[in-house]
Amino acid sequence: MKITEIETFAVGAGWKNWLFVRVHTDAGITGLGEGTLNGFIRTTEAAIRELEHFVIGADPRRVTALARKMLDSVSLDGGHIHRTAIAAIEVACWDILGKSLGVPVHQLLGGRVRDSMLGYANGWYRAERTPEAFLDAAKAVIGKGFKAMKLDPFGTAQGFISEPELDLAEQILTALREGLPKHTHLLIDVHARFTEAEAIRAANRLAHLDLYWWEEPTTRDRQETVHAVGHASPIRVATGEMYDTVGQFFTLAEGGGVNIFQPEPMSLGGIGNSMAVAHLAQAHGSYIAPHQSGGPVATAVCLQLAACVENFLIQEHFDAFNEPWTRDLVSWHPVIDPANGHLSLPDAPGLGIELNDEVACAHPYDPRAFLNIHAEGWEKRLGQRTEK
Repeated sequence: MKITEIETFAVGAGWKNWLFVRVHTDAGITGLGEGTLNGFIRTTEAAIRELEHFVIGADPRRVTALARKMLDSVSLDGGHIHRTAIAAIEVACWDILGKSLGVPVHQLLGGRVRDSMLGYANGWYRAERTPEAFLDAAKAVIGKGFKAMKLDPFGTAQGFISEPELDLAEQILTALREGLPKHTHLLIDVHARFTEAEAIRAANRLAHLDLYWWEEPTTRDRQETVHAVGHASPIRVATGEMYDTVGQFFTLAEGGGVNIFQPEPMSLGGIGNSMAVAHLAQAHGSYIAPHQSGGPVATAVCLQLAACVENFLIQEHFDAFNEPWTRDLVSWHPVIDPANGHLSLPDAPGLGIELNDEVACAHPYDPRAFLNIHAEGWEKRLGQRTEK
C-alpha cells in the first residue's frame, strides 16, 4: 500500500477555522487527520504541502517511521507548525492502519481500559461577562448532561489583575458554585495571563470555591514559573497545551508541582508522541488531560487515547457548543451520558469518523475568524469578523 495524494480542507467554523487532511492510497483506503492551529490554518496547510513529498509513495502503515522522516528530513526544527503538519498526516496514517486491519486505533495501542470518559465543556460561555449571564449559560451546559465545565473569568487582565476585576471573577465563580449542582467540577483556564506572584495571589483568593484546576497560570516563556505556582498554589495546576515536544513534558515532570499534563495531540506531532507523554506522566505518577480546542476529528483522536490510556483524567469538549451545521460535517460525534457526564468512545475501524466533503466545502475558510483573548468581549467567541 502506498500514499498517492493528500487533500486538505480549510473550514470556517464560526469563531475560528479548522483544517482537515485526507490521505489517499493506491489500495482505495483513505485516512482522516486534523491540523487545526488557531490563526495559522493557511500556514499549517502550506507546511503540509512542504512535507508531503516525504510521504507520497510511502507505505502509510509505517506510521512511526513516516512521522520521524517528516521531522528529521528537514534540517531545521519548524516548531509548533511543523509538528501540527506532521500530526495531521500521522493521524491520517493511523486511521488508514486501523481501517486496513478492521480495528479502531485504540486497539492498536493496547486496547480499551474503559468504555467512556468524563468530559468537561468548553466554548459554552458566549455572553456578557456578568455572574448572571455566566450562570444562565452554565445551566444550559448542565442541561446537556455535563458534570464539568471550564471557563476564564478574568476578562482581558494581563500580568496583574485589579481588585475590581478580581472581585468580578470571584462573583462569577461564586454564582456558578452556588447556582449549579453541588459536585459540578469548575475548571479555570488562566490562559497564561498572570505573573508568578499574581497567579499565586489569585489562586489563594479563589481557592475557597473548590476549583478543580488552575490551568496555564503563568507565562509560556519560562517553564520554571509554572513549577513555582504548582508548589505554592492551593488549586491543583494543569499545563502543557502549548508544548510541542515530548522533552518539554519531561522537564515539567522533573520540576515538580504539576501532576496534570495537557498534551495537545495535534501540536505535539500526533498520536505516537501523545502516547509517549502519557507513559512519561504515568512513570511520574501523573495524569494526562489532553487539550482539544480544534474540530471533531481532533476530538476523535483524543477519545481514542481516552479508550486506551490508563492515566487519562478528563477530556476537554467543544463539539456540543459549535455551530449547529457542524453536526453534519462528520459521521460520528460522542454522546454525553447525563447520568455521569461521560463521553462515549469511538469503536469503528481507524479513528471511527469520516468527513462530509459537501458540508466542508459549503463553509470555506474565513480569514477574519480567530480567537483573541486580549480583545474586549472575547468571551462571546465572535471571532474577529467585522461588518463589511
